[in-house]
Amino acid sequence: MTRPYLAIILVMSVTGTLVNLAHAGQPTAPADSQVTHFHNIVRLLAIGAQQQKRTAIPGTDGWMFFVPELRALTVGPFWGDRASAVSRASNKRYADPLEPIADFHRQLKRAGIRLLVVPVPAKVAVYPERVAQNISFGPSNARGKTAPPRLDIHHQAFHKLLVSRGVEVVDLLPEFLEQRHDRRGPLYCKTDTHWSGRGVDVATAAILKSIGKPKWLRDLPLRKSISHTQPVTITGDLARTLDADKPVRETLPLTFVGRAKRRGRPVPTPVSRTSPVLVMGDSHALVFHDPTLHAAGAGLPDHIAAGLGLAVDLIAARGSGATATRISLLRRRDNLKGKKLVIWCFSIREYTESFSGWRTVPVIRR
Repeated sequence: MTRPYLAIILVMSVTGTLVNLAHAGQPTAPADSQVTHFHNIVRLLAIGAQQQKRTAIPGTDGWMFFVPELRALTVGPFWGDRASAVSRASNKRYADPLEPIADFHRQLKRAGIRLLVVPVPAKVAVYPERVAQNISFGPSNARGKTAPPRLDIHHQAFHKLLVSRGVEVVDLLPEFLEQRHDRRGPLYCKTDTHWSGRGVDVATAAILKSIGKPKWLRDLPLRKSISHTQPVTITGDLARTLDADKPVRETLPLTFVGRAKRRGRPVPTPVSRTSPVLVMGDSHALVFHDPTLHAAGAGLPDHIAAGLGLAVDLIAARGSGATATRISLLRRRDNLKGKKLVIWCFSIREYTESFSGWRTVPVIRR
């Protein structure tokens, strides 16, 4: 079948599914019915884009979505016997993320180091109505806003498995759904694959709440930080993908944090190899921190440092934070000496879309 005919069939299928979703969105419809219908829509959109060799698709009202992330939300269970069937890993031996994550936790625990796994929810799970026209979910909440059900059902199941293995998982989605209509702006960039500055703020608050005030932190000399929020205009990676010649630009508020300087503007706190806190992950740990990713001083490491009152260490990789970051830890050959806490932050698409897959890496050697 040629691609034009396939595209027509996909459009007809999506249209029919949208009609079904409208009925499923009635107050009497169970949440799992809404989730199933929505997954069908997203799956068809992803298939259509893949057939056209596109990695980004336009949504509504200027929103754009990353096709691998759409796929990641809808492939179903991706661990155990299902892993090799759905993973993009080039070597299927590294398809299953469960044991490598659990093994990393065990290594750190034996060394007296706490691990927090922080999966970044898919943009489409927080703003599902933006991926296509005529999508809505159920009745409005107390503030007059429609609230979609949790659409990450398979990721939820996987995270419960991790918790059963002793892994601490910071579940950001409930807070993201609660604050998705925040007056200070959306939690994701419209034209980029990453969360927005506001998303960084909300994620940081959830992470700091999970960390609490452990004794090792109370015993350290802590420094105060200041913040400054200003609008920043970016050219998102999805916008460049959809129109390389004339990508649309997006302006969003970013909160810069750090030490105060004479004019009252914050100076970013440099990362420190000797810090007891390590932030690691994919480009979500770099966006707004690395100046080549839109800004410096307003990213996750900066906000974690400001919230804790001390500099943090950082290992992050663009593209995939699944295995590459742990290999970087191994190459340090220091057994994470002096570390008390590791915050591992990565997109949920890492579970299935990483070409390098999930290897077990002996980061601590005795």
